[in-house]
Amino acid sequence: MSFERTAMSSDRTLMSVVRTSLSLIGFGFTIFQFFHLLNDKFLKVPLANAPRFFALALIVLGVLLLTLGVINHLKETKARRHRRQQLCHEGLIRHPEIVKTSSAMLIAVLLWLLGVVASIDVIGRVGAISTGAQ
Repeated sequence: MSFERTAMSSDRTLMSVVRTSLSLIGFGFTIFQFFHLLNDKFLKVPLANAPRFFALALIVLGVLLLTLGVINHLKETKARRHRRQQLCHEGLIRHPEIVKTSSAMLIAVLLWLLGVVASIDVIGRVGAISTGAQ
């Protein structure tokens, strides 16, 4: 049962990284969209690039955090599976771990892709979610 608890703990850790990354990416993109809309609707003058750089920094920080979290999760999973195979080989447990894809990992990869698309959109307004010209 300890292997299952450890696997669930690793998934919970990855889910907390996903939650934090989602907040950073979402907040960064929201800041960018807010100032972009404010400029288009009301100001009609070019804004300084500070809001864009701040938004981009938040998005990149979210993507970086997510990347590190996924790498850490993969390392922990690999080490846990290796340890379980060793114990199975020594006859201390009956069967090796059943390999299954973590739903937290799937969400993390999808969020990573979304973060990359959002950062491309903020950099040059050429992303898939672009609403118009600069």
